[in-house]
Amino acid sequence: ELQMGADQIKMMASGGVASPTDPIASYGYSEEEIRVIVEEAASRQTYVMAHSYTADAIERAVRNGVRTIEHGNLVDERVARFMAEKGAFVVPTLVTYEALANEGADYGLPADSVAKIATVRTAGLHSLEIYKKAGVKIGYGSDLLGPSQRLQSDEFRIRNEVLSAQEVIQCATTTAAEVLNQVGQLGRIQAGALADVLLVDGNPYRDLSCLLGQGEHLALIMKGGVIEHNGLGA
Repeated sequence: ELQMGADQIKMMASGGVASPTDPIASYGYSEEEIRVIVEEAASRQTYVMAHSYTADAIERAVRNGVRTIEHGNLVDERVARFMAEKGAFVVPTLVTYEALANEGADYGLPADSVAKIATVRTAGLHSLEIYKKAGVKIGYGSDLLGPSQRLQSDEFRIRNEVLSAQEVIQCATTTAAEVLNQVGQLGRIQAGALADVLLVDGNPYRDLSCLLGQGEHLALIMKGGVIEHNGLGA
């Protein structure tokens, strides 16, 4: 994958939710295999992210050099503190479980998977509280499937039940830049950064709803210094 241009490597450190044949608590790799994956990524000056749900699987991954945990719903306070000590990130994907709970059956999701979704969905908001308390840096992602991509901005709304508007925005900007090793390039409007700018019709620090939907509140979109959408008029 690195030879073909991948910026980072993702591995499966635990079982999944949408997949019916792997229990959430199962392991994807041995600890030795995780270490080798991390070493190979490091040899190409990049890092490893790990799909992981349970506290045990998260701890194994971070202990063996994984830099960022994807999902992470079933973490506990001890493991969250361990993550913070190691400087590991977490990228929750809470909107995914809401989408699968509401629309999963329409996508042909089997009953066993629907039951697993209920488990991680319930734990999702509580995991945010645990990560925040432990001081783990929280990135932003979705993991949505197919037509449910239209719901990705709802992640702002869900996180805002636990985190402040400012904290949620930081997840998607400055912390996301750290996760991607793009500090100084992404996540801030400053000299030397990429000229990627969103002009919003509203103040998201007061009301995150202006970041929801499919861009209805985006008055201007600039990508790389080029205006791609201008709703400001003449």
